[in-house]
Amino acid sequence: MLVDTFGRTATDLRVSLTDRCNLRCSYCMPPEGLEWLPKPELLTDDEVARLIGIAVRDLGVTEVRLTGGEPLLRRGVVGIVARAAALEPRPQISITTNGIGLERLAAPLADAGLDRVNVSLDTLDRATFQAMAHRDRLADVLAGLAAAARAGLAPVKINTVLLRGVNDHEAVPLLEYCLAHGYQLRFIEQMPLDAQHGWTRDGMITAGEILDRLGAAFTLVPEGAAERGSAPAETFTVDGGPATVGVIGSVTRPFCGACDRVRLTADGQVRNCLFATEESNLRDALRAGAGDAELADRWRAAVRAKRAGHGIDDPAFLQPARPMSAIGG
Repeated sequence: MLVDTFGRTATDLRVSLTDRCNLRCSYCMPPEGLEWLPKPELLTDDEVARLIGIAVRDLGVTEVRLTGGEPLLRRGVVGIVARAAALEPRPQISITTNGIGLERLAAPLADAGLDRVNVSLDTLDRATFQAMAHRDRLADVLAGLAAAARAGLAPVKINTVLLRGVNDHEAVPLLEYCLAHGYQLRFIEQMPLDAQHGWTRDGMITAGEILDRLGAAFTLVPEGAAERGSAPAETFTVDGGPATVGVIGSVTRPFCGACDRVRLTADGQVRNCLFATEESNLRDALRAGAGDAELADRWRAAVRAKRAGHGIDDPAFLQPARPMSAIGG
């Protein structure tokens, strides 16, 4: 098992398939994009599948989420899903995507064994989408959501980041849209993971602010707050249910004490925390001929060193050198 010194067990593996993305969301990267990792540094499909297999068979991982960058840009994504779904014991398999390309890939991914999707959608306004993402692709994202629902990738979850003065007035319309289409909405506080290092606490829309705005239009009742556990979202029933909305207060309402996540970057580095400043290199050991047992031991050691919390409120906090797109969500 992947157990740290505080007794937390990592069972949720986030695997980044690429650091590349076809959007340029302002809270993630600059309009001109970033310098992508050279292809030889990236794990191959076989290497990704092998490491997922070690995590599931030997280290107690029960959920695998494929991330990026934009994971649908990875040509082998369907095959990677199929190989993960063939493992015994079979993990739950999900993917976090910006939705571009999902219209074409939703059915093949579902057939390969994908269980569900999380789609990033920050606005329903075409002009605002283009201003935030520097691409005119809102229609593609909405089509991808519909395709995911048709393919049975339920529940279709939507992740939204609100930016002050940009899209923060859309909290209520976004929830109305999700209620009408049967999607599950999760608002996420903006985190200090942008490549520009321009994040400030004052500029962030907090979980409390989000709930105040939603509460002015809907009746929200906490759902199972006492049993939140390692779930990042605090969920609330909307107008008596059964529909719910979630708020992930990673900054102001952290859940570090019950965190069960571990991350594998596209170039084969283990990160025991989203905000870690150190990584453990599995890729080089793998390519040097390390066996599964040695790789598993290296992975255990990496998780054992996990800190108590992300430390954003610590005056000595340092933002990770890698932005979110190069870490994997």
